Amino acid sequence: MTRIRITSGGYEFEAILEEEVAPRTCAVFRGLLPYRQRIIHVRWSGEGCWIPLGDTDLGLGFENATSYPAPGQMILYPGGYSETELLIAYGGVNFASKMGQLAGNHFLTIVRGQENLATLGKKTLWEGAQDILFELVD
Repeated sequence: MTRIRITSGGYEFEAILEEEVAPRTCAVFRGLLPYRQRIIHVRWSGEGCWIPLGDTDLGLGFENATSYPAPGQMILYPGGYSETELLIAYGGVNFASKMGQLAGNHFLTIVRGQENLATLGKKTLWEGAQDILFELVD
């Protein structure tokens, strides 16, 4: 089981890659590590933060896709109707864009620190973009 440390907004989380149900997405994401970016609050989807990736083509299709990630689940939308993106749910999410309902690949689940997710989400909403770092746990 591959563990990922996520650091953002003064909080640290630990997550696991969902390699059994989203092996291709996990392999692509693992190849990006360590991954530094900024998260912003979602526009249409509810209680989540996202990393817009524009026209980035990661060579992925859909696997383990959902429109309703639970708090602590991270999805990757591989692009198509909307831009490629990563989304972390901290509350109720109905994944969508200006084009309408979308589905993204659930590939990562936070297993430690989840009690701070809503605080991070609200901080991102009210204070703006937050740095985020994803790295393998030794």
